Amino acid sequence: MSTGTTAHATRRRMLFVSTATFAVLAALVIPASATAAPTGREGSVRTIAVDGDNAFPESVTADHRYVYTGSIADGTVYRGPVGAKTLEPFLPGGQDGRTQVTGLKTDGDRLLAAGAFTGRFFVYTGTGRLVSSYTVPDTGEKTLVNDEVVAPDGDVYITDSFRPVVYRIPAAEVNAPATGAHRTLQVAYHLPDYVAGQSNGNGITTSPDGRSLIIGYWYSGALYRLTLATGEIREIAAPALTSADGITRWGDTLYIDRSVNNEVATVRLQEHGSRATVVSERTYPGADTTTGVAVSGNRLLVTNSQMDTYLYGTPLTSPAFTLASLPLH
Repeated sequence: MSTGTTAHATRRRMLFVSTATFAVLAALVIPASATAAPTGREGSVRTIAVDGDNAFPESVTADHRYVYTGSIADGTVYRGPVGAKTLEPFLPGGQDGRTQVTGLKTDGDRLLAAGAFTGRFFVYTGTGRLVSSYTVPDTGEKTLVNDEVVAPDGDVYITDSFRPVVYRIPAAEVNAPATGAHRTLQVAYHLPDYVAGQSNGNGITTSPDGRSLIIGYWYSGALYRLTLATGEIREIAAPALTSADGITRWGDTLYIDRSVNNEVATVRLQEHGSRATVVSERTYPGADTTTGVAVSGNRLLVTNSQMDTYLYGTPLTSPAFTLASLPLH
């Protein structure tokens, strides 16, 4: 760790006291039912290093050129070519007021970054120029701007784990010139079943037909389907996946990180997304609070966030921060 370790640990402990959201992390356990990833030559787990001593990589995304991850501890965004063994700093922490990063997504020539407990959100060009930044409405409520997804029409939808809402950024703003404009996030939908003091709406993706959003709740483990045209929200009939964190979709299959469980659940959508079945739950050697997941080619990228250390200030499991690359199936 850097010479700022003590200060970072103190800040993390203070952050935990104010956010009972992740209290369950004290009981980090890999369930006996989880199956290890294959270790054969074609199915081996690969490690991608994150070149930062305060990285705590919460999220991951990839396009055809690059893999990105972001630090919830200081807001640094790391990047490396697809297939690289190391991700290097791309956007420095603190730049543009970006001091924390959770959800990351790419869309064409745009990189989207959620700002976690700061209530911020950022849109960048592929070269790192700030298109615009956003702040949640000033309601006095706690906020955790957590994850985002790009709809087929280019609009961006964003979860807030402490506020029962989904924010929307119109495609025209996402693709606007990089002027660094600052705006307020606009609420598009209200979500049900939020529990005060807990992390609720977290991972978000689109349905296979692009007409709905699928949102996972960290605390309850429920999945919800939000129809964009009408705003109708229904719970998906599926087993509860508590500590559901990052979500990515490949066809009609969801890959869901379960952070406390240190595993990735493979979930198959059925009956037009009204039902879902858990196909498998797997872990891998070195899994360390799995909070972010993305598909890259025929591989699944998963963050080893060490989030328990970030929140509690406990000794690091490992001084090296990493992502894992797993076989897709």
